[in-house]
Amino acid sequence: MYKLLKKEGMAKRGEFETVHGTIQTPVFMNVATVAAIKGGVSTEDLEQIGTQVVLSNTYHLHLRPGDDVIYKMGGLHKFMNCKQPILTDSGGFQVFSLSENRKIREEGVYFRSHIDGHKLFMGPEESMRIQSHIASTIAMAFDECPSARAEHEYVKMSVDRTTRWLVRCKKEMDRLNSLPDTINKNQMLFGINQGAIFDDLRIEHAKRIADMDLDGYAVGGLAVGESHEEMYHVLDVVTEHLPKNKPTYLMGVGTPANILEAVDRGIDFFDCVYPSRNGRHGHLYTKKGHLNLLNAKYELDDRPIEEGCQCPACRRYSRSYIRHLLKSGEMLGMRLCVLHNLYFYNHLTEDIRKALDEGRFKEFKNKTLEGFKEYDTEDSQFKYDIAKGWKKG
Repeated sequence: MYKLLKKEGMAKRGEFETVHGTIQTPVFMNVATVAAIKGGVSTEDLEQIGTQVVLSNTYHLHLRPGDDVIYKMGGLHKFMNCKQPILTDSGGFQVFSLSENRKIREEGVYFRSHIDGHKLFMGPEESMRIQSHIASTIAMAFDECPSARAEHEYVKMSVDRTTRWLVRCKKEMDRLNSLPDTINKNQMLFGINQGAIFDDLRIEHAKRIADMDLDGYAVGGLAVGESHEEMYHVLDVVTEHLPKNKPTYLMGVGTPANILEAVDRGIDFFDCVYPSRNGRHGHLYTKKGHLNLLNAKYELDDRPIEEGCQCPACRRYSRSYIRHLLKSGEMLGMRLCVLHNLYFYNHLTEDIRKALDEGRFKEFKNKTLEGFKEYDTEDSQFKYDIAKGWKKG
C-alpha cells in the first residue's frame, strides 16, 4: 500500500508498505545482482549504511545458483539473510543486452546463457515463476526493452506485446500467490512503461497499464542510448499519466543529478550500478562533486573521502590510506570505496525526503546541483556535467 505524504510540484514524498517492511520514498535501491554487492559488501553492511531496499537480478539468479536452490533455502531473504524488502527485475533487460543471441516471439524469448551458451527460454509465466521461487518482495513484469533509437513501427509492436505480456504476468502472479507452497503469498507486481523516446507510444502505454491497478509502475527503456535531455522529456510526459496513488520507479538510472531531476518529475524508486562500479575503481561521490582517489594529489592527503561523512570509510580512514589499498590491489580499498558511495546515495535520498517533508525540495535540489560543481576534476578520468550527470571525459 502506497501512502502519499507530501507533494511539491510533481515531486512526491511517500511511504510504501510491504510484507517485509515500510519503504520511505524517494528511495535508492542498492544493486545486489547475484544476491551480493560487488566489492565485498555484506548484508550487515547494507543495514549499517541505511539501505532500505535491495535489488537482485532474476536472470542471473536463475542461472546461479538456480531459483530452485533459493526456493529450497526458504527464499532470497533467508538465503542472503536480508531483513529489508527485495525487488527482483524480470529478466527483460537481458532480452535487450543479449540482443545478438535472442529470438523474440509472442510466447516469450529464446536466448543463450552468457555463462556457457546453453539455450534458454523465458516468457511472462516463466519470469513470474522464477521470481515467486525467489520470493522477493516486489517482482517486475516481463517486458521487452527496445533501443531508444528503434523505429516507431517496431517500438509500437514491441509495446503492444509488452502489454499482452503484462496481462499474462498479472494472471500468473495471482495464481502463484494463491498456492499453498508459495513462500511469499504477498508478492507485489510492478508494470513497466515502454515506448522508447516516442511521446505518443509512451503516453498510450502509460494509460493502458495504469488501468490494470498494479502495485507500482516503472518507467523502463531509458539510459539505453538516448540523451539525458530526452530522458527527462520522457519523464515529463509519462509520469502525469501514471497513478499518483502508486509508487513510480525509474529503472537503471541514477547519477546524483539524475535522481534529483527525476524526483522533481515524480519518481519514487531508483537503482543504478554506478556507486558500486565506480567505487571499485576509486571514483567517489561527494557533495562537492566527483573525486578520483587514484590521482597522485591524494597520496599524502590525510583527510577522509568527505569531511563530515559518517560512512565506515570516512569515520576511520584517510584518502591516502584508501588510495594505497587501491594501488596495491587490496580488496579492502574497493570495499571501503563502495561503502562510501552507497552511503552517499542512500543519504542523498534521505536528504531529499527531509527537504520534501519541510517543503524546500526545489531549494535543496538547486543548491545540491550547484555544489556538485565545486571539485576540480581536470585530471580525473571522469568529468561532471551538471545537466547530464557523470560521463567519461
